Amino acid sequence: MKKLFANIIEFLLSKKFYGPIIYFIVGVLSIKIINNIIDRILKTRHKKGKHKKEDTVIKLIKNVIKYVIIIIVILLILEVYGINTSNIIASLGIAGAVLGLALQDTIKNMLSGILIIFDNRYNVGDYVKINDFTGEVISLGLQTTKIKSYYGEIYTVSNSSITTITNLSEENSNLVIDLPVSYNTDIDLLEKTLKKLNKEIVKMDNVIEDMKLLGIEEFASSQINYRISILCKPYTQFQIKRDIFKLIKKEFDKSGIEIPYNQIDVHIKEN
Repeated sequence: MKKLFANIIEFLLSKKFYGPIIYFIVGVLSIKIINNIIDRILKTRHKKGKHKKEDTVIKLIKNVIKYVIIIIVILLILEVYGINTSNIIASLGIAGAVLGLALQDTIKNMLSGILIIFDNRYNVGDYVKINDFTGEVISLGLQTTKIKSYYGEIYTVSNSSITTITNLSEENSNLVIDLPVSYNTDIDLLEKTLKKLNKEIVKMDNVIEDMKLLGIEEFASSQINYRISILCKPYTQFQIKRDIFKLIKKEFDKSGIEIPYNQIDVHIKEN
């Protein structure tokens, strides 16, 4: 009995007993500390409003760190019990290398997706130009990005293949229009007509400021090009341009301002 009691005391005082407990506690604390550091680093971004994709990436990073720490703790505990972990580590290294080669494209896409999300280069709903394709982002994942064009085409691109990104939704759009008028046009009358139109244009949805009259831009071969500009919300300039053209055509007709067009004279030769 004494021998059994002595063996129990010896075991309780040995590293085989307290070692795994210490490694377990250190592992749990390490996971909590690292998670708190990640949350603090991203605290500023979260104040501006959370993004679902960003949260997904944060969870992914936390899980990866957690499992890495768990593997390290397990290996340290096995070492305490006299198991040679160097062979296990070597096997894991070989398996990891093989897996890395097999999934290198997938890993590359995931890393690119994480960078896109954390850099806030674009989000779902933004209008972007990616690799010469323009449209609305309808899906942003860790592997691919999907864009829908104005005509309904769906463009799917792997995140690692994205070379150029132009986000058309970040800043307001400056719509610049050159209005063709004939050389007989009274410029003062033209500007007076445009100022009158401005009252209607500034009331349009997505128009931010009054229309600016920039003046004569070009003396072309058969017309004068008069330039105007309108500041509007991102990627709304196309519909606004159509609406403005409709107003301008009606008002020009009322004011007698001529919009020139190509004409062909046909001469009939009689034998």
